[in-house]
Amino acid sequence: MYIPDFDLAQTLRLLTVSAIPLLLSIILHEVAHGLAARRLGDPTAGMLGRLTLNPLPHIDPLGLICFVLTSLWGGIVFGWAKPVPINPRFFRRPARDMMLVALAGPGCNFLLALLFALCTAGIALISPEFLLSFLFREAPQPSGVIMPFLAQMCLQGIIINICLAWFNLLPIPPLDGSRVVSYFLPMRAALSYGRLENYGFVILLVLLVSGVLNTVLEPLVRGSLDLLLSMILRPVL
Repeated sequence: MYIPDFDLAQTLRLLTVSAIPLLLSIILHEVAHGLAARRLGDPTAGMLGRLTLNPLPHIDPLGLICFVLTSLWGGIVFGWAKPVPINPRFFRRPARDMMLVALAGPGCNFLLALLFALCTAGIALISPEFLLSFLFREAPQPSGVIMPFLAQMCLQGIIINICLAWFNLLPIPPLDGSRVVSYFLPMRAALSYGRLENYGFVILLVLLVSGVLNTVLEPLVRGSLDLLLSMILRPVL
């Protein structure tokens, strides 16, 4: 989520319209991992009650705090939930299946971004001024409360899911992208690469504070957002 200038009131409004799509997106990301694992033979997530839309088993306090802080900071906003437990011993082909399970999470977020984009297109068809007022600041501001809130919530849903997808695809253990990289590495190299997981949070924190994370993710997020909006919204604008 890109916030060009810090404004506390604007940030609080963004947090309000982002709350529902954020929770939904993070929860479904983890549930997608669990469903993919179950499909490949691992029942662990289901046995531990993690294949649920109830947010309580999924919420990671640190990930939630990170979301709030990066929202206030500005730039790329992200957070995370408790990882769904996966036991690769149940997999027939552990390396390949771990990669497929890892890809299920970001894949779910890309699909959710598409779904929110379709909802945004539906709002634009019903009342184009709501979308235009959000995309173009010079457009007249629409009256009412519900439709502007829904329009902004859907747009934030698109951005949040694109951010989550690309963030999790970074090749930094324990993010999902590292599982994909591990699959293509020789076994010895994959084991050495996996040991970076002990330092993954520190690496991400350094990249965040230094601005490298924002520099890497922002073009991906902006490019994906522009492409998706042009594909979905151009026919209705």
